[in-house]
Amino acid sequence: MALARARRMQRTDYWPGFVDAMATLLLVFVFLLTVFFIAQFFLSQEISGRDEVLNRLNAQIAELTELLALERTDNRDMTETIASLQASLSTAEGERDRLQGLLSSSSGAAGEAEERISGLTSKLADEKEVSQRALAQVELLNQQLSALRRQIAALEDALEASETRDRQSQTKIADLGRRLNVALAQRVQELSRYRSDFFGRLREILAGRSDIEVVGDRFVLPASVLFPTGTDEITDSFKPDLNELADAIKELEAEIPKEINWVIRVDGHTDKRPVSGTGRFQSNWDLSAARAIAVVRYLIDQGVEPQHLVAAGFGEYQPLDEGDTEAAYRRNRRIELKLTER
Repeated sequence: MALARARRMQRTDYWPGFVDAMATLLLVFVFLLTVFFIAQFFLSQEISGRDEVLNRLNAQIAELTELLALERTDNRDMTETIASLQASLSTAEGERDRLQGLLSSSSGAAGEAEERISGLTSKLADEKEVSQRALAQVELLNQQLSALRRQIAALEDALEASETRDRQSQTKIADLGRRLNVALAQRVQELSRYRSDFFGRLREILAGRSDIEVVGDRFVLPASVLFPTGTDEITDSFKPDLNELADAIKELEAEIPKEINWVIRVDGHTDKRPVSGTGRFQSNWDLSAARAIAVVRYLIDQGVEPQHLVAAGFGEYQPLDEGDTEAAYRRNRRIELKLTER
């Protein structure tokens, strides 16, 4: 009886101390868990903020994509580490609850619980070390972000300098454009003056021919005085006039400055009646172009520079007279001479 009472007294003395130790260990565990979650919260906030900054800068610094990709990889590794820590903590909590159940059901399991608590304490120490490594990675990330900000600042300075140079270039281009327009206007005026001189000489050369007329800025020569019907062979009677025309063009070549790009355009026109398809010319296009080319070739043979001559055939599609009379047909069959820009 006395022995049994003594055993009960010993058990009563042992149990409160054990409970206090467990409670203290539990408080320490809860404190560490709270600190860990707080650290995790701030760490997640910090990482989230930096991810947003990296995303905003991603479009401006395409050349730093590889560095940012590395940063995001480190961030994912750290997130996985934190998730692993959370899983370990959840496992530890489950284990703690299981041990508490064992303690309440049997005092004989206290030794086993102590061993498991010791193991959990060791695991918590390991996880704390892992958390410290994660914090070290965060610090490294902060340093890399600082370096990235410095690079971005340098890029922004370079961009601002480039924009300043671009504005200066645009101003210079606008000024050059105004100068070019003034120069072109001067060239046009000069060409107009030479055109007037050339028309005056043509009027002198062809003064005796009443069938030659001026239409706008062109001299109009009837095809009948230049070519026999349906051919592109220049008549001998008009060749002296063409010789004088060639002399006038050569004088013009000596007078007009070389920097002015000018040509004498020789345009061939026919009436709207179709040519015979069995001959040399298959259409009015062919006939009008051949006559213009014949005049150009004759002028070249007289010494006119080829680069100052252009031959063009218009067929019947630009008539001077829309009528269907013989006079209208005769007026539409013509060769036109025009001094113009190249």
